[in-house]
Amino acid sequence: MRNAINFVAFQLVWFAAVGGAAHSLWWAGPAAFLFFAAYHLRRGVRARGDLRLMVLALGLGFVTDTLMAATGMSSYSSAVPPAPLAPLWILSLWAGFAFTLNHSMHWLTARPLLVSPLAAILGPLSYYGASRVWGAVTITAPLMHAVGLLGLCWLLSMAVLSLAARRFARAPDDSVAMPLMRSP
Repeated sequence: MRNAINFVAFQLVWFAAVGGAAHSLWWAGPAAFLFFAAYHLRRGVRARGDLRLMVLALGLGFVTDTLMAATGMSSYSSAVPPAPLAPLWILSLWAGFAFTLNHSMHWLTARPLLVSPLAAILGPLSYYGASRVWGAVTITAPLMHAVGLLGLCWLLSMAVLSLAARRFARAPDDSVAMPLMRSP
């Protein structure tokens, strides 16, 4: 049941971030992520590992989406901070995604040879959906160039995140609840 809640909560973050950006509500994604993080971390299960994974995902997401904006391959609606930096709403997606890797998406991270090529396809599809359906992202380069760069970034990012997720899930100090986030 917890994995189902984790999966649904991340989908809500995705819709808040992408839908918010499309409607000039840059703060909707980060706000939804903060609610997700508060719920997720209060349980304390693998909290330290998940926080480490989140920091890593934020770094990878910052590089990926800043690269896309800086090269002119994409532009983002509700860009706070402004281009060429990755906007906060898309970074909230990377952070929320990190919280799924040792939970609802655990089955994927256990198979790094499957997940990386899959991410090379599904990552760009997510951007394409955010572009075509919501208008939150505009792919300004030739589509195949942008999809190729995104696919490569997602392939490499998922390889790193999968290995890190497995490592952080085994960390001995992760069974300790976060002191400020204990349930009453």
